[in-house]
Amino acid sequence: MTNFRDAATPLSERTAWARNLKTPLREFLRTETGGAAILLTATLAALVWANVDSSSYEAVWRTRLSVQVGGSGVSQDLRQWVNTGLMTFFFFVVGLEARREFDMGELRERRRLALPLVAGIGGMLVPIAIYLGVNAGRPSAHGWGAAMSTDTAFALGMLVLVGTHLPARLHTFLLTVTVVDDLVALGVIAVFYSEHVGVGPLVVAIAIFGAILILLALGVRQGLIYVLLGAAVWVAMLKSGVEPVVVGLAMGLLTYASPAARGDLERASDLFRLFREQPTPELARSASIGLASAISPNERLQQLYHPWTSYVIVPIFALSNAGITISGGFLSRALTSPITLGILFAYIVGKPIGIAGSAWLVTVLTRGRVRPPVGWAAVAGGGTIAGIGFTVSLLIATLAFSGPQLEEAKLGILTSALCASLLTWIVFRATAMLPKRLRIRALLGTAESIIDLGAPVDPDRDHLRGPEDAPLTLVEYGDFECPYCGQAEPVVRELLADFGDVRYVWRHLPLNDVHPNAQLAAEAAEAAAEQDAFWEMHDLLLDHQGDLRGPDLIRYAQGLGLDTERFRKHLHSHAGAARVAEDLDSADLSGVSGTPTFFINGRRHQGAYDIATLSAAVRAARAREFLRS
Repeated sequence: MTNFRDAATPLSERTAWARNLKTPLREFLRTETGGAAILLTATLAALVWANVDSSSYEAVWRTRLSVQVGGSGVSQDLRQWVNTGLMTFFFFVVGLEARREFDMGELRERRRLALPLVAGIGGMLVPIAIYLGVNAGRPSAHGWGAAMSTDTAFALGMLVLVGTHLPARLHTFLLTVTVVDDLVALGVIAVFYSEHVGVGPLVVAIAIFGAILILLALGVRQGLIYVLLGAAVWVAMLKSGVEPVVVGLAMGLLTYASPAARGDLERASDLFRLFREQPTPELARSASIGLASAISPNERLQQLYHPWTSYVIVPIFALSNAGITISGGFLSRALTSPITLGILFAYIVGKPIGIAGSAWLVTVLTRGRVRPPVGWAAVAGGGTIAGIGFTVSLLIATLAFSGPQLEEAKLGILTSALCASLLTWIVFRATAMLPKRLRIRALLGTAESIIDLGAPVDPDRDHLRGPEDAPLTLVEYGDFECPYCGQAEPVVRELLADFGDVRYVWRHLPLNDVHPNAQLAAEAAEAAAEQDAFWEMHDLLLDHQGDLRGPDLIRYAQGLGLDTERFRKHLHSHAGAARVAEDLDSADLSGVSGTPTFFINGRRHQGAYDIATLSAAVRAARAREFLRS
């Protein structure tokens, strides 16, 4: 017998073809944290390069690069290719994440869109007002766009670095706010910072984009078609004088996200099984297409492009744009420059006031019906870290300024990023010194969580382990033949031993397409339940995952001292199939397609299920219950 629990696989896997694609918020933030470190390194490298040899720095990035097809083409210097070309992919990923949040994340409840929308706009209007106030009556006032936008990647990454034990919902809240920020910023670039617009190329771009919308409506899914049409729109936008990076955002927003449906996964399994039986090139291609189609385009493209944008494209952008030559004369001039001071005060004062103030205003006007998903200390910390306005701010600065003014703007942007990180550390350090109950409320708030569990736990129906009236409920959708469920089982037992206020619920999700004995094992557990021995059979099945055929199940019933004949009849008549089917229906309602999948107090647990991660999730749920009591 294979001992699945001795496998070296980390406790984060799921039995489902789709589960190898990790695109939840936890994976997104993990990429952002590493990306923030590389971005910081690239920024420092640009500063060192520009101060050691400024002539070579400028010479490299002003190198001309042309792409010609026939008699026409595009010619730009290397920095412009980075800013308009590579950054299109960055905004494409921003658009993908915005659409994912709208389809599957916090914003899938449309009423939750109001607060981050208002907070995002407020977090831009107040900084703009501060910048215009500092630069009133000066020609530099036209650069107000450089003082409004948060760098999503840098801010989220630095938030993880400067804050510890922060609620996961803070990252989600900040992400939704900055997504709104990015959407507005791209609109500002297109309208206010584009060159003289050529009507002809713009009409062509709109026509091609219209063709893309028609193809999407018709259900065309060939990626190459959209790549070619997207490139054509990009060239047309560039020729029109409108910043073409907006194309990336638009294409990302059009790419839908959805959880993998169980039916699609089963079809993928059938195709793979056909290939396994007859490994021909045709069946290999069919299986590959089936596996890919089980995952939504949004998730596939995020997995492909997000690491590239975080680890390569944005750092290259920083390397090409952040270099400024620092001298005593420059610092004395810049530190009194209205451009530098306007950007600095806009970010370190305007952002927190704009975001926290707007969130407070919405809460007051709705009499608390709409409120932040986190506490006010977390909102304040999110506002201060949003003062990192690196990528988009630098992009707009290069469009609005040139020469010494551009250098002054860059210094303001870099200084505000440093100050924003320091202020955020101070906010969360001060919060950590509060008394426990006050600290929990300040970080978590009192907003209700989204309930992901489609069918509420029913003590009269569900199989429960632990105190029936416990304030915390851990639900697992599992498969007795799933090796990862076998790995999770001792973790669940340890969790129940460590936390006396948790009840545990097992619901069946036999994945028949990959585990041929899972359905019969689930029905065997229900047959044992008829004799009040569900949990004894549950434990035996997970202890012997490699032996789940009919004779094995009868032997387990005998070992438990059950009425074997009654058990055998129940099993042979498939009397438990209806009960298992009910769990399958509830799994579909909850968007569950792989095992094991956990829910804690109705909220889906994302990420690993090792004891440390699950314990942290349980403690967070306990803290929320503590606030409600």
